[in-house]
Amino acid sequence: MKRIVLAAALFSTAAIAQPPAGDAKPGDSYGEKVNPAGAIAIAEIPAKLANTESIDTKIKAKVLDVCPKKGCWVSLAINDSTTAFVKMKDYAFFTPLALKGKTVVLDGKAFVKTTSVSELRHYAEDAKKSPEEIAAITEPKKEIRFLANGITVVE
Repeated sequence: MKRIVLAAALFSTAAIAQPPAGDAKPGDSYGEKVNPAGAIAIAEIPAKLANTESIDTKIKAKVLDVCPKKGCWVSLAINDSTTAFVKMKDYAFFTPLALKGKTVVLDGKAFVKTTSVSELRHYAEDAKKSPEEIAAITEPKKEIRFLANGITVVE
């Protein structure tokens, strides 16, 4: 009986630890549905954060990457050399891998954070980076973060 319970627990954990299925088609939402009207381009965020700690906003951006482990974070392109890291508010929702490459509108809070080496390494492990790439992370990183209430696919 103990083996059955253990096997069931392991199976349910494995099933939970995967991104949700889905094609991430225009109109699909994750978390709260976000109306795209009034969203600003993510390229405006660095200037807006220059004089304040955080802003509540709605942004439009292209998804560069999605956590392959659970879909619990996404990376957005700000410009050719800068990205923003997005986590879901209260860990309340996840996104499918199909979100990668899509244009989305997010509603939530943008802020700047200095991310520790251990946290950066954790996200690199989630992204299935090589041990060499993970070991190369030796400095904290100041980055733009976004805590999303909801994400809606627009393109």
